[in-house]
This record gives sequence, C-alpha cells and structure tokens, in this order.
Amino acid sequence: MRMDRRSFLELTALAGGGFALKLYHSPLAAAQGPPPPPELTPQAFIHIAPDGVVTIMARASESGQGMRNMLPMLIAEELDVDWKQVRVQQADLNEKIYGEQFSGGSANTPEGWEPMRRVGAAGRQLLIAAAAQLWNVPAADCTTEPCRVLHQASLRSAGYGELAAKAATLSAPALDKVKLKDPKNYRIIGHSQTGVDTHAIVTGKPIFGIDVQLPGMLYAAIEKAPVFAGKVKSANIDQIKALPGVRHVFVIDGGITPAAFTPWEPGMEPGIAIVADNWWLAQQARKQLKVDWDLGPAVTQSTDGFHKRAEELLAAPPASTLRKYGDIDAAFTSSAKVVEATYQYPFIAHGTMEPQGATAHWKDGKLEMWSTSTLPGNGRQLVAQTLGIQESDITTHMIRSGGSFGRRLQNDYLVEAAWIAKRVDAPVKLLWSREDDIAHDPYRPGGTMGLKGGVDAQGKLTAWRQHLVTFGDGKHATSGGGIGQDSYPAGFPPAFALYTSMQPLSLRTGAMRAPGDNAYCWVAQSFLDELAHAAGRDPLDFQLELLSNTRAPWSSGEHDPVGDHEPSGQEVLIPERFKGVLQLVAEKSGWARRTKTPGRGMGIAAWFCHLGYFAVVADVSVDDRNRVTVRHMWAAGDIGSQIINPAAAENIAFGGVIEGMSHMGLEITLVDGVVQQSNFHNHPFVRMRQAPKIEVFWRKTDYAPTGLGEPTLPPAVAALSNAIFAATGKRIRILPLQRSGFSWA
Repeated sequence: MRMDRRSFLELTALAGGGFALKLYHSPLAAAQGPPPPPELTPQAFIHIAPDGVVTIMARASESGQGMRNMLPMLIAEELDVDWKQVRVQQADLNEKIYGEQFSGGSANTPEGWEPMRRVGAAGRQLLIAAAAQLWNVPAADCTTEPCRVLHQASLRSAGYGELAAKAATLSAPALDKVKLKDPKNYRIIGHSQTGVDTHAIVTGKPIFGIDVQLPGMLYAAIEKAPVFAGKVKSANIDQIKALPGVRHVFVIDGGITPAAFTPWEPGMEPGIAIVADNWWLAQQARKQLKVDWDLGPAVTQSTDGFHKRAEELLAAPPASTLRKYGDIDAAFTSSAKVVEATYQYPFIAHGTMEPQGATAHWKDGKLEMWSTSTLPGNGRQLVAQTLGIQESDITTHMIRSGGSFGRRLQNDYLVEAAWIAKRVDAPVKLLWSREDDIAHDPYRPGGTMGLKGGVDAQGKLTAWRQHLVTFGDGKHATSGGGIGQDSYPAGFPPAFALYTSMQPLSLRTGAMRAPGDNAYCWVAQSFLDELAHAAGRDPLDFQLELLSNTRAPWSSGEHDPVGDHEPSGQEVLIPERFKGVLQLVAEKSGWARRTKTPGRGMGIAAWFCHLGYFAVVADVSVDDRNRVTVRHMWAAGDIGSQIINPAAAENIAFGGVIEGMSHMGLEITLVDGVVQQSNFHNHPFVRMRQAPKIEVFWRKTDYAPTGLGEPTLPPAVAALSNAIFAATGKRIRILPLQRSGFSWA
C-alpha cells in the first residue's frame, strides 16, 4: 500500500484536551483510481498534551534500520517542534489506522518521505489556525518556531500545548494542499539525531523481543529434525513430561510437504515443543529427548550434489531465456578476446544477534502477541490462518528486534509461539537457540553463474552471456533465488543474453539484505574486472565507458517466472548516477594514484538496487599464507537529494560494508540433508579486530530520497574480491574465501 497524496487529516479530541492527527485515505482518490486495499482507514501520528509534550507514533517495526527515528523526524520537521522535546512511541499493529507497517526493502524512506512530512505540515497548519482564531488575526500573518505559534505584529505567541484543545475542533486540511518547508530551513532533517533507543540499548535496558516479561509466563523451546521438514515417528514424551519444571510437551506435525520448491511461508516445521518454568529447564529437558525421525526426501540433498548438478546444467542448453538482444554469437566470433568463467556462491544464514522468538498469550478465544517481525501484518494473517481464528481477534505489539537483514520478514517463529500459546493456560515465550537459528534459517540461496564475455581490439566490451543455475521447480525460483531481466549490466553491452536453469531444493530460503543483488553484484562486478584486465584497461575506465553506451531497448525475451516486470521511474538504472558514485569513490580513495605493490591491491565495484547507488573501493594486503587484511574501504552513495539523518546513514553504510565483508567468509553446507554449521565458530562473522577503517561519502542528486539499508552491501563484496586479485593475481570465483584458498587475517 502506498499513501495517496490526496489523503487527508481528520482531527479528534483526546482526553485531557490534547489532540491526535489522523491520516485517512481519501474517498475521492479511491473513486478516481483503483480501490484502496481493504481496511485502509485512519491512523494517528501526533499527540500534543496540554503541557506541550509532543508524542509522535512510530508506525514501522524497528530492527536496527532507524525507522523509529527517521519517520517521526519527518513529521517533527514539518510540525516545527524541538526534536529534543519529542517523545517517540511505538505503535501496535493496526493497519486500519496506520496503513502497512513494515520495515524491509529500504522502502520506508521513499514510501514515507512525502506523506509523513505532509502529516507534520498539516498539524502545524491546524495549530496556526487555532492561534489565528484565538487572536482574531489572519492565519497567513502567523508563523511558528519550535513548539510555538507567533504573531509578530502583535508580539503574541502561544505554545502548542495551549492551542491543542482549540485545534481539535477545527476542520483538517487536505494533505496535498499543505505547504512544505524549503529544505534550507530544515532544523531536524539533514541534521544528525541520536537514536531514540540508543541510551536504552547501551545501558542494557530490556527493550528487545527477547526481554519481554509477563506475569506467570512460561518458556518454550522446539526440537526439530536435523533434516528439513523431518517428522516425528516416536519420542520419549512421557519421560520428558516428568522432568523438573516441565509443564507441557507437544508433538508438532507441521504443514510442510518437501518438494522441489518451498514457498515463502511454507508453514510450521514439524518437531517437539517443550514448555517449562524457564528456558534453561526447557533446554535441559530438550537434551534428554530421544526422537526417532522420519527424515523424508530432503535427506538426499548435499552441497556436493548441488555443485555437480549445477555443472551439468551449465553444460546443457539453458532452460529459460530471460533477456536476449543483439547477435551474440557473431559478437563473440568477432571479439579480439573472449573470457569464460564460472562463479559459485553459497547458502548463507542470517545470523541475527537476537535469535528468533516471540511471546504470545491465548485467553478467552483471543490472542495477544509480542512480535519482532518486520512484516507483522503478514505474521498476523499467517497466525490467524494457522489457528483458525479471525485477524480481528489478534492483538500484536511491535517490539524492537536485535537485527533482521531480511530474516524477520518471515514469520515462522511467530506462528510457533501462537500455536503453543493456544495449548497452554499461560503466556508463553518461545525462544530459539543460536543452533536452532543457524540450522533452520530461511537461507540466502546459493547459486552458480556461467559467464562469457568478449572485448574488441580497442578494449571495449562487445558481448556478455550469463547463465544462472538457481533452485526451484522449473516454474518458480526459490525465495531469494530469482534474477531480474534488467540485472546489470543488461542493456549496456552491444550483445547480451541472460539465461536461467533450476535444480530442485527442499529447504527454506528467503530474502537477505539486498536479496539476489548481494550475490549478483559480486558475480557481475568481478567479471567486469576480469574483462577489463583481459583488455589491458583500468577497471574504472572500462566500466565508465560501458555505462556511456546507448542502452538497448527493453526486450522481455521468453517468459520466465524468475524475471521481473519491466521497471519504471526510479526503478530504472540511471547511468549518470551509477557513474557518479564510481567517480566520487575513485576520487576519495585516490584510485588514480594507486601503485602496484606485491601483496597489496585496490579493487573497485558499484551497484544499483532498491533505488540506491553505491560504489566501494577496498585496499587490502595479503601475506604469504594468503591471509587477507582489509586496510581501508571507501564508500560513495547516491540516495537522492536529502540524507535525513546523517549519523544514522553513515552507521548503516558502515554496517553494509562490514556485512558484505562477512558474506565473503560465510557458508551453509549440507551432507545427507543435514546443515553442517551450528554457531558462530563455523559460521563466522567479521570480528571487530578485522574491521577496516571505513569512510563514507554522499553524492546528492535531484531525486526523491531513498533508503540505503540494501544498496550499501553488494559492492563491498565485489570490491574486496577485486582487491585481492589486484594484490595476488588470483581471481576469486568461488565463495567463501576459504574455498578459494584465502582467509581473513
């Protein structure tokens, strides 16, 4: 759901004389276009108490992206208040009031940029109107300063709290009619603001999902089969029930049927739930479980088998053509040099610092949940379907989570907590262990890419052929495993072909930060680097020249469900923005002045995804044991005309770069259907001592602001890979690093 610019504000009185601004979808807009989504009704954002305290509701879930700051900042700026005096309150899930409440896809910034500012501007206009009536002066003669309305001619002023009750009686302005500030007058937007939760986080306050406490609460843990969707044949249930502190033991049959394709939300995995007086007792009882599992067909899966099948599929004609233009065979025949390579990347677990979990309480036929989901509306719907109840019988409190990176877009843990809660007469907190989290994650899917590229005698790219072997049933790619027809460099080479083939997978997969792009950028930018070196060209000059080509007309090719729709608007890669971040990062890193030193090298890469453009340069050294030290990384971003919260933006960019570095050392492997990794010791993220110095620079352009959680990550992986090649002459075509003979120092 997108907020329509014709939405309007309705004002309602609050107890104590305050007021709340409510955002509605305009019936007029609905009549003029497609009908709005069901239950698209009022939402309240601003509360002003008689004492002047301003509370702004944060509608989006928070898992570290800064949504609890950013969206209220937009409202506060146009409302004209002092940010230090603002209280931010997390909204419960109520899409009838707040609209879609989500955090994902770097979407909250572009979705909220204008509507949230207009909500604030409408609130300011109401307060001015209230003051004008009180003083019997024209509203046009009144202005505001933070939290006060002024009438300069009579030297009168009033605080917002004094005007709240009067404002509550006035008709609301239409959002598309309110006047927005000139950006040069921003006091909040564009200025670094401390996170509203920062003090609580650094002082260890209980604000996360794992911290929820309720009177009489019980604790649950679930034992699942070592193989995806394996079912319980028998278990020592009676013995476990008799253990100290154990209250309930349930067998979960689950609703998953292993197949070549596993949908986004496949249902509950089978297992055994243990409910005890505390989580430690539940875990102790779990250790004494003796289960005979029916492991099912997924037991035949192995990483080695996936790789072997991928080789076979690359050697065979592709199953589907996503996009093809130009005479690619003739282009290769006439090329001065042709380079062929196969790139392979692994499955990866999200590894959020807070493992998955939720708290639920079933009482009198209704359910109350404390959720860390970043798609809580989807979670509520899934819970209702699973329990056979109405969504209106579910109350969802949105609780801050300790990281998501795409993991909490899926709601399996929420459904599990609700299912257990319905069977016990008490609130229940379900908490996965770290081992559960690694072994039962919806993984970033692995894949294999066969590439062939040609360059002419002048060192220009002539042809590009790309064949992705992903997972699925031939009609549907596994979640996170599809590729768009416009995936870069599509459109820029004179001749181009993008093909796909699939192999079956009985395993949960899903979105991981910059879904798909986190792998495809590494492949494309590494291969562009290969082609540049084959042509004897500087990789930066080679890519800038490519981006200057006239783009090929859109051609959908054969129908393929993996492909995306034809993009439009800001969804289309804009070459000048792509080139701009490359040129900026090259300037800031001293790319043109780099020198060739044995064991030391710099690499460059860039990418466009989720409406944002980022380029990264990495400087690395590699010792005689192939241990890599990342010395310095520079990042340049273009996310539009305005950086809403500079400090937060820089932190998110740092995080994306470091997470990209982590991706280079991570893998999930299967043997006989069993995930071989279990914790951070064998699924290791970058440590603080390994993190390099990072500098981030911004290129502001005349486009609406967009998010940056996703686009910061992909080019970091490719820049590091290219830097290692520059230092060693060894090309990394297989991830993780250790599969190519390297390791982090």
